[in-house]
Amino acid sequence: VAALSVGIGFGLQEIVANFISGLILLFEQPIRVGDTVTVGNTSGVVTKIRMRATTIRDWDRFELLVPNKEFITGRLLNWSLSDHINRLVIEVGVSYGTNLKQAMDIALECAKAHPETLDDPAPFITFDEFGDNSLKLVLRCYLDSVDSRLGISSQLRYDINERFNAAGIVVAFPQQDVHLDTSQPLEISLRTSD
Repeated sequence: VAALSVGIGFGLQEIVANFISGLILLFEQPIRVGDTVTVGNTSGVVTKIRMRATTIRDWDRFELLVPNKEFITGRLLNWSLSDHINRLVIEVGVSYGTNLKQAMDIALECAKAHPETLDDPAPFITFDEFGDNSLKLVLRCYLDSVDSRLGISSQLRYDINERFNAAGIVVAFPQQDVHLDTSQPLEISLRTSD
């Protein structure tokens, strides 16, 4: 009986932990139905909060049951707890020799012209680093909703690419330089396949 009691106790430990975590979620309300959250590696919209588990619908429309304990003991990012405004970050690398001021102005104009980016806080762009293959620019702009984030991100990248092409600005790509050792004569041979 003692061994059975210990076994049942260990078996119920997770259930009790999730139940108590569910009570904490209901009273403290770090998440609410309709919030966009990231818990662990799962992101999506909270559709149900129950005593044992919370249902999250991810971006592929799959519904995931997440034990309530993960919301209390793990890292929780609530994108919309008190404010729906979120920042979108777009990185673009331009080739060395590019007129940086022109490239930065074009990217910033694209962000300001998009109807769904916010004027306050205003978009801004920075020159972040001298990369191996590119000069790295980072555009940051703000949106008033997480829902259309993916579409706005795609549209901004498309607009920047179009404007860069029209201005003759090259988006950099990884490349390697090959250096030949010319201290000795090079042996070159042509072979045909049989």
